Amino acid sequence: MTAHASKIARSATRRSGFLAMAGLAAIACFGMPASARAAELLNVSYDPTRELYRDINAAFAADWKAKTGEEITVRASHGGSGAQARTVIDGVPADVVTLGIPSDIDAISKISKKISPDWRSKLPNEGLPYTSTVVFLVRKGNPKGVKDWADLVNPDIKVITPNPKTSAGGRWNFLAAWGYAYEKEGKNAEKANAFVGQVYKNVPVLDTGARGSTVTFAQRGLGDVLPTWENEAFLVLQEFGADKFDVVVPPSSIYAEPPVAIVDANVDAKGTRKQAEAYLQFLYTDAAQAIFAKHHYRPIKREAADKKDLALLPEIKLFKIEDLQGGWDDIQKKNFDNGGLFDQLSKAGR
Repeated sequence: MTAHASKIARSATRRSGFLAMAGLAAIACFGMPASARAAELLNVSYDPTRELYRDINAAFAADWKAKTGEEITVRASHGGSGAQARTVIDGVPADVVTLGIPSDIDAISKISKKISPDWRSKLPNEGLPYTSTVVFLVRKGNPKGVKDWADLVNPDIKVITPNPKTSAGGRWNFLAAWGYAYEKEGKNAEKANAFVGQVYKNVPVLDTGARGSTVTFAQRGLGDVLPTWENEAFLVLQEFGADKFDVVVPPSSIYAEPPVAIVDANVDAKGTRKQAEAYLQFLYTDAAQAIFAKHHYRPIKREAADKKDLALLPEIKLFKIEDLQGGWDDIQKKNFDNGGLFDQLSKAGR
């Protein structure tokens, strides 16, 4: 068991009240006879997908009804991706997980054995129905002149980003900054480490999830720049108005991989495998792919999306962190396990 897995196991009971209530509701359903439970699924997801899955779930329910004549309800639970993984390990009976980073699904598989180790091979595109990237949200007019990752280390910049120990968005931000510096500095890992350390010296607060950081930046008014999921940046423009914020797209960023998987042990115990498999397969349909693009995620089937939605997702030079650091076990261990790079930077005062 990795240190990441151990940390998840040790802190499994320390989840938020919201997640606990969601879990208790799901557990109540778990105890019902199979015939009464067959038409309800629980999707445990990460922070920024709340609006997305409202639309996806409604579309799937309508599709399932048309194909089978069966009513189905898909309930969703949201929070920091790492924290959400812990709730599944701790007993929340998710039928599916749609989390923010592969290492969180790997952790569920390794610790609880509830997800098959070969979960990536069970769905198209290694369990990735869409991808995303990290862009910058800044105050209107971009008063600090943020254009690229290098600007995040300027001494007068305050960067708002979530804690990578609990948030997939936080991990993608961390890895995006590292990858930028690694390539810029001629693949020098020590210089990349130092660059990330400088970025985190400019971080005044670490929220537990991506949505929490959005609230800190947009509602509380803290910080100059919010590195964030692409969809989350556009959501702020919709919710708060384009007259208050700008989206800055850096010349290069990270290829973010939010994966999905079926929770094998739970669906077999609940008798919901057929519905859960159909739900995840639905994510690859043209209808769902168009919904991803509508919510500013990058669909893997671009031809299924509305051209107006695609126009808001510009071409960016994207790098895969696996190409720079190896597989996800290595990425997690090097950066986020106990004693990893993030802990080292934190101990040094970031």
